[in-house]
Amino acid sequence: MKQAFTGFDPAFEHRARLAIAVLLARHGEVSFAGFKQQLDLTDGNLGAQLRRLEDEGYVELRRDFVERKPVTWYRLTAQGNDALKRHLAALQQLIGAG
Repeated sequence: MKQAFTGFDPAFEHRARLAIAVLLARHGEVSFAGFKQQLDLTDGNLGAQLRRLEDEGYVELRRDFVERKPVTWYRLTAQGNDALKRHLAALQQLIGAG
């Protein structure tokens, strides 16, 4: 059974961080407001989860202005995409091990 737990990434252990990464993998880029709408998190919690992924090198951001309002966009880095694929493969392996 030990083999089934290899490949998991601690950065994705929190459900919000995993959801953020999956949304980014699916949509390419997502704004902070888009995450808030889809994940129903507070600004502080969402910001902390995004910062953790950014600190890991899995997410990068860019800032734009839309109608004179600042908008922060996030996307997965290549490293983040690879880490997410490994983590999801480990989940699939665990499901198959049952």
